[in-house]
Parts: sequence; structure tokens; C-alpha cells
Amino acid sequence: MRIIIISLLNLLVFCFVKAQPVPAGDENIPYLMTFGANSETSWGDDDFSQTFFFSIPKDFNEPVFIRVYDPDIGGEIDEINGIWDTKTTYSVYGGKGSYTHKDAQETSPAGNYKSGNLLASKTFGEDPKYDKGWYTFGPFNPTEGEFVSKFEAYIIKVIADGVTGDDGNLYRYYLSTRYDVNIQVEGGNAFAYEYSFRLYNDENEVSHIYPYVDDRTITVKLSNFDWDNDGFIRTVSVARKGQLSKVSNEDVWVEDEFKIFEEEKNTSLDIQFIKSKNPVVRNNNVVVNVRNQYGELLPFYVIPIGGVPKYKYSIGAKKASQR
Repeated sequence: MRIIIISLLNLLVFCFVKAQPVPAGDENIPYLMTFGANSETSWGDDDFSQTFFFSIPKDFNEPVFIRVYDPDIGGEIDEINGIWDTKTTYSVYGGKGSYTHKDAQETSPAGNYKSGNLLASKTFGEDPKYDKGWYTFGPFNPTEGEFVSKFEAYIIKVIADGVTGDDGNLYRYYLSTRYDVNIQVEGGNAFAYEYSFRLYNDENEVSHIYPYVDDRTITVKLSNFDWDNDGFIRTVSVARKGQLSKVSNEDVWVEDEFKIFEEEKNTSLDIQFIKSKNPVVRNNNVVVNVRNQYGELLPFYVIPIGGVPKYKYSIGAKKASQR
């Protein structure tokens, strides 16, 4: 009986540790990626900065923490370029304008993208203490974020800026109710308008991101950077069995535009990254964003709104000849 109880406890701890990671389990993405400001963009990062927004329901009244896994730049996980000489600054913002300022929702670290009130900040270089370890920001009162009525939630912004050096920083986030362990914020989520991430080296692993399509969207423009011709990029939805998009080569952007079917509105798309099996591309970093016909960016939710989309043959069969 004691063995059974211990096993059950271990299972519960495992479930808590896996709660609300960024990237999340359904995305099957190993790490977020941000390179130092002196890097060549051909290594896979177009602007050396990444912004994520954490959504906390308005009726959630406990303190929250934002935890960073492997925040330093050095050791086994990160990508070295010569010697470890890179520093990354993580900054947490809340208050008026931290989300709603237009520069905060764009893809480039320009203008007032650091809008709002600075709640916390820390810069990391090579530091064995945090290699494959954790650093925790907080506690934060959810009301320190910016309340956004369309989400019915408070939004806290986190920016990772590669400030010096030319190495690649690979890391993850977790939104938690605890300082020292990952326990989910009920109803919480996280999203970005541009995703910079590392692909698995295993050619059998398929990564996913989930842009949300609202009812105003008629067409979308999918842009990807530095894919290195590493296989295929395919979009699946409730009405789309698998549409292939143009893929980029090294250090270039490629765009592909397609229509949105009526059944796809108010659902998430599943953009799948399917690696080449021959040759196998290792340590591939890629950047992706999606815009609608107005040039507005679609948010990528780590927990897709409406769930992971599943193709419904009865819908898709009617649309097979359309693009």
C-alpha cells in the first residue's frame, strides 16, 4: 500500500510540474529561442527579442509567479557560437498599456514595445547555478497586469531581449501559483504574436503552433523565417485536411496567403512543422507569424482556443477544391 501511495503522489507531482508550460505539451516544441544582439540572423533569430503575454482570469485572486527554465546562456541546452559571451534580459510588465499599446503587439522590438509598468527584471549570462535550473519572478498580484475586457482577464507581459553576445538562449516559461513548483493557474493561458523557437533534432517529432482565427478574418498570411528547407509546413483545421505552405531557406522570410473557410472562423488553426528525414537538419531555429487581411497579427495560444483542431471530413469534403 505504501508503494502505491508513493506512486500516486509522484504522479500528482508530475502532473503539476507539467502544468501550463510555455511551450505547452500539445505544441511539442522543445524550447523558445532568443539569440544575443550581436548574432548573425542566419542562426535563426530575426530580431533577438521575444514577447509573451500571460492571461490570468479576472476572478483569480491568488498571487502568481512566472518561472523561467534554464534562463542563463551556457551549458548543455543553449547554442554556443565560439565562446559563451551572451546576456539575456527578462523583463516583466503590467499596468496600463502594457498589452494594449500597439507597439507591444507587433513583431519587432521597436518603438514603445516595453510599454506599461516594469514589475521585475533580471539579466543572465553564463551561470551554472541556473543551467537546467529555475529562476522565479514574483509574486505578482493579478491586478498588477493590465485588465483587457475582450479577454476578461489581466495580462502580464514578459520580454526576453538578447542584449549582448552571439550565442543562442533556449528556455521555457511556466505560469504558476507557487514560487518553487509549477502549479497551474486555473483558466490561465499564454500567447504571442510572433513565435521564435527551436525544433527537435529528431526527424520524427512534429511541432505545432495554434493561431486563433476570429470572425473578422477572411484571409491569412503565414510568414516563416530561416526554416532552412527543413521539410514541410502544413496547416490543418476543422475544414482543412492539410495545406502545405511555402518554406524559407536560410536567413530569409517567405510568405504564403490563403483564404479562411467559414467553418474555420472562431477556431484555432494547427500549423505543423514536419522535419526532413533526409538530410536531417540539426539545431534548427525558426520564426513564425500570421496576419489577417488587415495586417493584424493573429495570437498563438499555447493552449489552443477551442482545443486542438481536428479535421472534419463532412466539412472539408465540400471545400477540397478551394484555397
